[in-house]
Amino acid sequence: MSERSVSKKSQEKRWYTVLAPEQFDREELGTTPADEPDKVLGRTIETTLGELTNNASENNTKLTFKINDVGSDSTYTEFVRHELTRDYLRSLVRRGASKVEAYITVLTSDDYRVQIQPVAFTTKKADHSQEKAIRRTMIDIVQETAQEHTFQDLLDGVVEGRLSSAIYGEAKTIYPLRRVEIQKATLEAHPEEVAEEEETSVDVDEEEAEV
Repeated sequence: MSERSVSKKSQEKRWYTVLAPEQFDREELGTTPADEPDKVLGRTIETTLGELTNNASENNTKLTFKINDVGSDSTYTEFVRHELTRDYLRSLVRRGASKVEAYITVLTSDDYRVQIQPVAFTTKKADHSQEKAIRRTMIDIVQETAQEHTFQDLLDGVVEGRLSSAIYGEAKTIYPLRRVEIQKATLEAHPEEVAEEEETSVDVDEEEAEV
């Protein structure tokens, strides 16, 4: 390919401004090039909460967004993942103390499927029954919160720390805790995808019943 044709192809590309979802105030996430608008759909962008809020103390939280809509010169994104950095999580571990984790998949009140991964750090070593009770508390609170809130409200609770605070308040009565965090929250399916999966599942069940 000649330098001229490469230059021409480069000139045909447009740069689109990538914007965060509305709940993150449409903050600018950067720019991305494409020669056709549809080619930017599905691209993911990773940033930190600190970059969005201009608060360096929140740089230990990574956020991933995916482009799901394109305008004339801007692209719009949806939330994909909230995740604490490995370095930050390692800094919370203490020798002679317990780390209690849970992996919980929930449906929000508006039928988004989300996986939430809370983690609790105790002040000293808890026994097996205490760890089990802390994990059960985590599961119950996350499930109840999801059932009572929309996806956006649940995500706000994760990002703003309200969900981890609720878990801390309940679980500390089981065993003294030093900290509770939501180490990861991931959007797994949209309402239409959940409905389609449920419909497919019902069809399969009906076929099995007829056999």
